Amino acid sequence: MDLDNLLQSANKLFIKKRFNDAILKYKEILNVDPNNINAINNMGYALSKSKDYQNAIRCYNIGLKIEPFEKTLLINKISVLRKMNMLDSALDNCNTILNKSQNELIVMYHKLRILKSLKRYDESMKVCDRILRMYPNNTDILFEKASNLLYLGKNNECLEFLNSVTNMSNKFKIKIRNSKLFEQLQKNENFVKLLE
Repeated sequence: MDLDNLLQSANKLFIKKRFNDAILKYKEILNVDPNNINAINNMGYALSKSKDYQNAIRCYNIGLKIEPFEKTLLINKISVLRKMNMLDSALDNCNTILNKSQNELIVMYHKLRILKSLKRYDESMKVCDRILRMYPNNTDILFEKASNLLYLGKNNECLEFLNSVTNMSNKFKIKIRNSKLFEQLQKNENFVKLLE
């Protein structure tokens, strides 16, 4: 079987959530072509889906030795580092990508979430603002900004953003109701009105 067919076969196994079988196929490819970035990346992704985060990171690092700034490898590595709560390393990887490509949306989203996890709410807000300049109606980012405002004790501004978000999409009313984050606003009259 040629490598392209083997890669397709491995990817089909991955899609069927047969991660261990897919990993074996990716290893087969890498035995023949150890520099196959697609196989390295996909194997890392399959390992992360199997919750084998250490080996996923090893896999991504192998790929990054071959192609140091390969964006997909870096982004997938960021996701795994976040899952492992290695937030400083994840943030470094975000900055590596953003230094080369400032408007990489998925990386900015990772970065704002990492900064928020690190309780660096002001910095997280700046990333939100940057994204909102490009995508002013991005409800997920508006929601993130509202939560940062709440953490910063800016309840009125938080309510303004929550109002914008709920006006754009009703699904956020459910998300807000189910979130413990906003419990402190339960007695606020404006908060109660926006969830009606």
